[in-house]
Amino acid sequence: MKLDDLVIPDTPACRGALEVATRFHSPSLLNHSVRAYLWAAAYAATHDITFDAELLYVSAMLHDLGLTAEFDSHTVPFEEAGGYVAWAFCAGAGWSVERRVRAAEVIVRHMWDEVPLEDDPEGHLLELSTGMDISGRRTEEIPTPLREEVLERHPRLEIAKEFTACVTEQGMRKPSSLAGQFVRAGIVERIAANPLDR
Repeated sequence: MKLDDLVIPDTPACRGALEVATRFHSPSLLNHSVRAYLWAAAYAATHDITFDAELLYVSAMLHDLGLTAEFDSHTVPFEEAGGYVAWAFCAGAGWSVERRVRAAEVIVRHMWDEVPLEDDPEGHLLELSTGMDISGRRTEEIPTPLREEVLERHPRLEIAKEFTACVTEQGMRKPSSLAGQFVRAGIVERIAANPLDR
């Protein structure tokens, strides 16, 4: 499997989501968002999982907007803030209310411990792929040549350092959030041990 074998949707909503992610993310967070989609698409291809590529791509591009200064919320967890941004973005893209809700759900659920595949394939894939990219969980399930190609084209840069700072700060400000729970459960150590950074 090669990078060119993966389905990368090219719709107005996808191009707009990439533009938003490029405008508001650091280069490290932008590459993380792109890799999150690519790991998800690769995993789906190797496990025969059918998914909505446009929905997953838009959700992947917008899933960490709640970590940025422009969209950070002092009242809700960052994944919920990102879900609200996605809902508004998708309304502007002309998506139905149901499809807007799905984008928000996928983004919120990416922080869950597990999203059942049968209930939400896009949520399942984004939860899995973001875990792969941030903590290195199950990265061995991505074929090595593809892993190397993706990392060469979309390098990790300072994602470990940046995400550690972001999740730690979110956890301190919002201790009851999932970010707070992740920090207490040792996410910082898992980020530091990510095999993708070796």
